[in-house]
Amino acid sequence: MTDLTLAAANTIIMAALAKGADARMKPLTVAVLDAGGHLKAFQKQDGASMLRYEIASGKAYGALAVGMGSRWLDQTAKERPHFMEGLNAVSGGRIVPVPGGVLIRDQTGKLIGAVGITGDTSDNDELAAIAGIEAAGLRHQAA
Repeated sequence: MTDLTLAAANTIIMAALAKGADARMKPLTVAVLDAGGHLKAFQKQDGASMLRYEIASGKAYGALAVGMGSRWLDQTAKERPHFMEGLNAVSGGRIVPVPGGVLIRDQTGKLIGAVGITGDTSDNDELAAIAGIEAAGLRHQAA
């Protein structure tokens, strides 16, 4: 059984922040959750605005909640707003349905966690998340 290790979570964060720096993104906030939705690691860059932890963790939590990346949640919110309202209600308002929440899978495809990133455009947040996951030698699922 493969679990998300702290070392892997920290690698994801550092590589995501490096991707953000290389692409001249705005200050990023990165939350890595294990498969049970528990915080494994977190970093918030200097200059990131308040509520960034809640947004980043909400993107990751939402991805875990439905077993799809938060890009799927974003599309579903547009197509089925009542479903998203209900989902957010039963989760206690913890889901942020915009891109930037990406599932983390091991090399066999087993779900081991999710990363949520916020701070730049949602597309750039997602790109940084994918870069972090790949740097850790893991597989990603953005949609």
